[in-house]
Amino acid sequence: MSDFLKANYHAHTYRCLHAVGTEREYIEAAIEMGEETFGFSDHIPCPFHDGYVSNIRMTMQQAPEYVQTLRKLAQEYKDDIRILIGFEAEYIPAFYNEQMQMVRDLGVDYLIMGQHFWTSENIGPYSGSPTKDEERIRLYVDSVIEGMQTGSYTYLAHPDLINYQGMDSVYEFEMERLCRAMLAMDIPLEINLLGQSEKRHYPSDRFFEIASRVGNRVILGQDAHAPEHIKNRAVYEECMDLVQRHSLNLIHELKI
Repeated sequence: MSDFLKANYHAHTYRCLHAVGTEREYIEAAIEMGEETFGFSDHIPCPFHDGYVSNIRMTMQQAPEYVQTLRKLAQEYKDDIRILIGFEAEYIPAFYNEQMQMVRDLGVDYLIMGQHFWTSENIGPYSGSPTKDEERIRLYVDSVIEGMQTGSYTYLAHPDLINYQGMDSVYEFEMERLCRAMLAMDIPLEINLLGQSEKRHYPSDRFFEIASRVGNRVILGQDAHAPEHIKNRAVYEECMDLVQRHSLNLIHELKI
């Protein structure tokens, strides 16, 4: 199928407790839409040491089964589509070493960064919560840059997740700082199709205007939490309109 995504690297599974459908349904939807590469990047588990149990991500104990299931499906569908196995991960220093050891042990193909939190999620704050706190947007940018400097992440998911509603000059300064740092490290920025579909505060014109000016590469990510998200051609076209509106440097696949 022409005029659609060639590759998607952002998709979830039921293990995150807020996505639905089987892995097979996601894969077959991607094949139906003509995608050539489909990456699963469910929310990475966190090694909580205080007894906290997340309701938005799999446990550390579930991670091997996640990878094994997808490896079997990748082999089964190898003649139809390339299946990659990854995680969407926050960079949280307290968890980073244990998570990277798990990733190495499992032989995961890639990570994308989705900086929903920069501390443990049971401490907060959630990056997408509305705020006028200048420190919060600064800490978001600091944590993204620090995490990307590890070299562990292939791209930045929904870079405009931070929901700063304070002074325009502060937003401009911090988001340009983020964009320039990502440009220097050659990190693509994601245009998030799920956010567009659900009319969230991202993808944001004001953010991608900055990214256009800085010259960042961008990539589309479906952020699929259900098989039907993969087949939403209308939202793809809306995001392509954003690309054209800001003359963005769109790439279609990653080298993994």
